[in-house]
Amino acid sequence: MSIKPKPPVETGSYDLELFFELSADLFCIAGFDGYFKKINPSVSRLLGYSNEELFSRPINEFIHPDDREITSSYRDKIINGVPLLNFENRYVTKKGETVWLSWTSMPSDNQKLVYAIAKNITHQKKLEESRNEYLGKLTKVNSELKQFSYTASHDLRSPAGSLITAIHLLDTTGIEDEETLQIIKMIKMGAENLKEKLNNHVDELKQKEVLNIEIEEVNLEECLTKVTCSIELLIRDSKTAIETDFTELETIRFSKNYLSSIFLNLVTNSIKYARPEASPYISIHSKKADGIPQLIFSDNGQGFDMAKVKNKIFAFNQTFHNHSDSKGIGLYLVYNHVTSLGGQIAVESKPGEGTTFTISFKD
Repeated sequence: MSIKPKPPVETGSYDLELFFELSADLFCIAGFDGYFKKINPSVSRLLGYSNEELFSRPINEFIHPDDREITSSYRDKIINGVPLLNFENRYVTKKGETVWLSWTSMPSDNQKLVYAIAKNITHQKKLEESRNEYLGKLTKVNSELKQFSYTASHDLRSPAGSLITAIHLLDTTGIEDEETLQIIKMIKMGAENLKEKLNNHVDELKQKEVLNIEIEEVNLEECLTKVTCSIELLIRDSKTAIETDFTELETIRFSKNYLSSIFLNLVTNSIKYARPEASPYISIHSKKADGIPQLIFSDNGQGFDMAKVKNKIFAFNQTFHNHSDSKGIGLYLVYNHVTSLGGQIAVESKPGEGTTFTISFKD
């Protein structure tokens, strides 16, 4: 006797309203007019406002002031029929606390409504911020210790050399006391030994720095492709266009890890600091200038006022735009990656006209 399987339960028999009410994620239905039309309990529970307060005020009033402009620009895109995926912004609770939310929103043009789901990623953001801050501090301390070691070794070589010169100029022909001559000889040997050790120490520091970093022939196109694949969703959602030309110089001798980090920080910065009215456009090309390998990276973003930022643009923990995710670490790392391997980086920028980075690698 065979038992026939039961047919699946019809969708209508499920209590979808219960699913809406019980979800730990924030479920929202908003109108094109910028007001909440329906929310689940998770929204009021997280933000601390009553439903009446949330329904009676524009959504924009609950958003962190620094995120309102960029949120409005993306809301305009949703109203024009463009879905929003993994968009992150900050809200302010009734107690004045800041919470991070990651949104996925789908528009319904016929109903003039937006159906949205948000996840609370505040804990994740705090961990990320702590990690970035710790990484930046470690990098800074390491750089300062290395610089101190170089400086101390270099500066001590000069007095050691002067001491040796002075001893050589010393006329010992008139000195008959054997003990005095022996002391002078010991001073001379000690000074020469000190200078030799300092020279060896500087050489060892340089060798260790190079040995600890794998230098190889890196294909620029392949390296960039791996980076862009890792942030493909960010590039697609932001409608970023990237144009490349590596025909003049296809490879460079550099650290693959460092180059990946340089590409990642520059690309994500261009997207992060894009102008709200224009989709990000990035141009990357390579060339040889007087035999020196160069990488030219340009974008059409917000740019900098170079007269104001001056030499602070690559400094640790320096931010120049009111962006919610600015940490002041990306360009600091880019600069250290380039200069630690003997390269140089120059910046040209104007507010509202984008930025161009010219990286010159050690030949």
